[in-house]
Amino acid sequence: MKKYEMAVWWKRIQMGACLSAVLSLSPCLQAKDLKITLPKRSQLTPVQRLNREGVEAVNKHQLNKARELFYKAYLYDPGDPFTLNNLGYVSELEGQVERAQTFYSMAAAVPTEARIDQASSKQLRGESLQAAIGTVQDIPMRVNRANVRAVALLSEGRIREADTLLQQTLTLDPRNAFTLNNMGVAKETQGEYNEALRYYLSAAAAHDQEPVVVTMNRSWRGKPLSEMAQASAARLRKLMRDRQSDEAKVALLNLRGVSALNRNDWRSAQESFSQAYKLGPKNAFSLNNQGYMAEMHGDLESAEDFYRQARSAGGATDRVGIATRPGAEGMRLAAVADESEGQVSSAIEVVSEQRHRNPAGPIQLKRRDGSPVTSTPAPTAEQTPPQH
Repeated sequence: MKKYEMAVWWKRIQMGACLSAVLSLSPCLQAKDLKITLPKRSQLTPVQRLNREGVEAVNKHQLNKARELFYKAYLYDPGDPFTLNNLGYVSELEGQVERAQTFYSMAAAVPTEARIDQASSKQLRGESLQAAIGTVQDIPMRVNRANVRAVALLSEGRIREADTLLQQTLTLDPRNAFTLNNMGVAKETQGEYNEALRYYLSAAAAHDQEPVVVTMNRSWRGKPLSEMAQASAARLRKLMRDRQSDEAKVALLNLRGVSALNRNDWRSAQESFSQAYKLGPKNAFSLNNQGYMAEMHGDLESAEDFYRQARSAGGATDRVGIATRPGAEGMRLAAVADESEGQVSSAIEVVSEQRHRNPAGPIQLKRRDGSPVTSTPAPTAEQTPPQH
């Protein structure tokens, strides 16, 4: 995932303690009668100091340091609303939404009229703490929360879930540059290069100068999102130019086919796998995926033959990357094809035995799970067509 630039925009505040001092003079005294030297700033408590240092760490994009400081503040005073809010912020950046919501709720439950002294968003300085906590449910906050979760899913290889989440998030704010950028990452990961490029360019065109906070590439932290999106678009264009060989096209088509299956788009999957097979009829992944589609259409004999060829074809020793069955990811293609061939062979034996027992009856093909094969089989897959 290092080649992808995933990011999350964050306008949520990171608050320090409010400092205020009030002096009341007796009306009977005049200025010439009394001189009072006021301290420029009252002394910070340990909790206030730690929260203030945590805010500074966030502004410098040192999130690990900020987390440590806020937890130290929590040990001093578990009921301080600023600390609770800040812990909610850090938890949310880490994708722990439930924990973040718990901290926010705890902070909101503490009655206070304190105002924000230090924050990562200048607009919120001087605002009341309770008002700031109340913005957690605003649409911008929901968009940020979804992007944090999407980055976590993408980094874990859960591309289909991230894609779905980001599509939903775009309905909340279709022009959010961070969502557009992350959508580009999701599409690029699935081999949909043209769509990915469109999303990257849309993100760059937004000219969003908000700094990147959460990203897999640390070198982009603190830099404007628009610059990162533009760089991603340029990188992808170069990748598309470089991948003009038949071998590269075959790999890309197989990747698209698997991604289409993950979206339950069987027609697109069939088209991608067919094109891959035409370009690379001796490619192990193309053969395996042809076997899978033949199996799903009830042609068990052809499926068995394709799987057998895939076991010894070029690329059979390569490991599976993206697959519709997580258990196949990381396995060598030869092992996946061998497993599929064995299961199909067993299914063929069952059908053959049924023919012998009922020679006059109609022949009914069945899948591995025992369900009958119809002329238009239901698109339910038990075995995975992998792609590296």
